[in-house]
Amino acid sequence: MSEHIVSSFDEDLKQVGKLMRDMGELAGAMVADSTRALIEADNALAQRVVSDDAIMDARQRELDTRAITLIAKRQPMADDLRSVVGAIRMAGDFERIGDLAKNIAKRVGAVGQGMVPRELAHSIDSMAELVLEQVSGVGEEYAAGNAAALATLRDNDARIDEKYTSVFRELLTYMMEDPRNITACTHLLFCAKNLERIGDHVTNIAENAYYVLTGEQLSPNRPKHDETAMSAPAA
Repeated sequence: MSEHIVSSFDEDLKQVGKLMRDMGELAGAMVADSTRALIEADNALAQRVVSDDAIMDARQRELDTRAITLIAKRQPMADDLRSVVGAIRMAGDFERIGDLAKNIAKRVGAVGQGMVPRELAHSIDSMAELVLEQVSGVGEEYAAGNAAALATLRDNDARIDEKYTSVFRELLTYMMEDPRNITACTHLLFCAKNLERIGDHVTNIAENAYYVLTGEQLSPNRPKHDETAMSAPAA
């Protein structure tokens, strides 16, 4: 992006961009830490994730304030306006990712003091790895100005949906095999669903980032492979 005649305008834009990058980094850390806390039954780490959500909320409020002030004072146009409005939208999705990571962390104690069974730990962990790839990748590709990679990343959300379907079925099997697993597995189902929802918010970010870079919208027809509705018994 070219520099503006008023240098403070560029500084305002840089501050909004920095806040959004900080939110993206914090979102990734919260997802990683909440998942590790879940798998290792680490209540202290889970509490730290819950506390980090307040930091995420504060950063979003600061970004919104700066962005709205910038629009009011500078009246940006074209690329600049897309960047500012896009930052507001993407920040909203990063904030929701933080909320979902917090929700996972808050279930750590409810799952139980024992470790998550090895098979389930591997499944949840591999799903979290896919999600983290998406969270990290969307920030990196946007910073690099790589619109094509953002479009590919948006489509890669289908892998998370497929993994969620697999985890969903695995957890149902555990519950049917031993009713004593029902409580813990129900909490794990909610955690897996939160990871799937995080993937959806990354998709939103990728779409907004693509629009900021190109001025064009990606197709509204997103690839979805969540088959859990078909796995549920009929009412």
